[in-house]
Amino acid sequence: MGTTTQNNWLIYILECGDGSLYCGITNNLEKRLKQHKGEIKGGAKYTRSHWPCKLVYEEKSASRSEASQREAVIKKMSKDEKKALINLFSEDIS
Repeated sequence: MGTTTQNNWLIYILECGDGSLYCGITNNLEKRLKQHKGEIKGGAKYTRSHWPCKLVYEEKSASRSEASQREAVIKKMSKDEKKALINLFSEDIS
């Protein structure tokens, strides 16, 4: 987990304090998380109002277009499907 560059895009999922899940994309995860916390301008209102949130999933992507397409697929998943994806990610980094 860390900072990415212009050409390295990530799809990420945050688990919010109320148990909800937020999915997004970024090319700078550290900055994006600060935005979500409200520390700097630009974060989603959803995460600011559902804070605290923790990063529970990240997936690398080759381009913004590819990341956006994958984000759309994940957003259409049920919560159970998203949790299964998160569990696979957790197993991979263990």
